[in-house]
Amino acid sequence: MDEIRVTVRRGDVVEAVHRIHAATTEGEAWGDPDLTFYFRSACKPIQAIPFVEGYDDLADEEIAIACASHRAEPAQLDAVRKVLGRARATVDDLENGLQEGRPDGKLGHNCSGKHAGMLAACRANGWPLHPYRDLSHPLQQRIAGLIGGDHVGTDGCGVPTFSTTLAEASRLLTRTPQRIRDAMRARPELVGASTGSVDTDLMRLRDGWIAKGGAEGLFCAAHADGRGVALKAEDGGYRAIRPALGLVLGIDELAEEPVCNSRGEIVGAITLEAR
Repeated sequence: MDEIRVTVRRGDVVEAVHRIHAATTEGEAWGDPDLTFYFRSACKPIQAIPFVEGYDDLADEEIAIACASHRAEPAQLDAVRKVLGRARATVDDLENGLQEGRPDGKLGHNCSGKHAGMLAACRANGWPLHPYRDLSHPLQQRIAGLIGGDHVGTDGCGVPTFSTTLAEASRLLTRTPQRIRDAMRARPELVGASTGSVDTDLMRLRDGWIAKGGAEGLFCAAHADGRGVALKAEDGGYRAIRPALGLVLGIDELAEEPVCNSRGEIVGAITLEAR
């Protein structure tokens, strides 16, 4: 099938068009299933495996925040602090940098939960805490073995990220251990946000699904029955993912995203292109 086309309309005028490629583990494809890119933050539930393997008493919020691209909401920052406490580490130990517009320094970075989980994994395994983000570090070698990829890049928060194709990405989250699945579904608001996050919304709307978005318009999800799906915006426009996901999974509640102005008024919509 052709790629999915999503339009951004303001009033009666279409201002932008995004092309979305999608693939499922059942062999369905929209666009190019061999499209190549990096996993980026979509692989956080897999990156969290060494953390979860290291402890048998983790709370759901600790696991969920290690899988998160959070928005520095109070409950999310509290969860990061809890993981740092388990690691016997401080905010200064986090090797992610600062993120413009976020509070609380490195704690407010959207990847701080993942980094705190990495510190706790190092503590549990007796690995040196620093430099835990280096590809040669035992933690990153373990993660590389879990994810793999022909090419290694550096993610926005400084840790290694691995290349994939769209078809391979559709299988990514099907490999998520049950304990991580349970935590993500128990605390979906920590994985994304309390409102407005597509991965959080999918987990709330439909039983059995876990989901995680990634930078440059990537979205991966997996169902408890073994199905997996991946979507990638060709131009990196994450705003187009919601209606495209609604089409792929047949979820009407995701079919449209409002376009709002700075007053909170709805002035347009992001929807599938009319054909």
